[in-house]
Amino acid sequence: MLIEMTNLTKIYRMGAIEVPALKEINLTIDENEYVAIMGPSGSGKSTLMNILGCLDVLTTGRYVLNQNDVSDLSDDQLADIRNKEIGFVFQTFNLLPRANAVHNVELPLIYNGISRTDRKKMAIKALEEVGLGDRADHRPNQLSGGQRQRVAIARALINNPSLILADEPTGNLDSKTGQEIMEILQKLHAAGNTVVLVTHEEEIAHHSKRIIRLLDGRIISDEKLN
Repeated sequence: MLIEMTNLTKIYRMGAIEVPALKEINLTIDENEYVAIMGPSGSGKSTLMNILGCLDVLTTGRYVLNQNDVSDLSDDQLADIRNKEIGFVFQTFNLLPRANAVHNVELPLIYNGISRTDRKKMAIKALEEVGLGDRADHRPNQLSGGQRQRVAIARALINNPSLILADEPTGNLDSKTGQEIMEILQKLHAAGNTVVLVTHEEEIAHHSKRIIRLLDGRIISDEKLN
């Protein structure tokens, strides 16, 4: 089992006001699953993704990721887990505008102390895997939206993470380019990667093998697809 959440709650406090974002979430995800998380705005899906990605911390309950109990870790420990265990793909790409594709992809490796020569080799290989080997020296403003998202996917893969988290990965793309990005995620899953996709689009969610739906901070359905 890769992910296990037990009685997880998240409460945001603003002065004397408490706003519950997640309520008693119980969730398990196995290795090599392809899961979509859906829900309307305010349902808690972004909060759940942030906790899954160790970008936010739970209020009560327990979260175990790849046999690491991350429920009570410090910020530095969470950053280490994020770098080693999780590859992120965001709607807004989150690329450094002045860095070329190779440098953007190799960023996670810098924190791991890998030499510059090895980093560059690994980054170029990752770019080739997403069909961008010929764009390695291009900066984000020289790339299309789809190409930028491919760079982001290459960066997500560079540390061979146990979990790929994709947050609305086609949200800023036209339908044809979005389809190409979903095909890449499909290939990553077929190659053995665990993919968790957050989306509000039914069509995108149905690329996955399992759809978890949230409403008002609770899981209201958990459906496996053929």
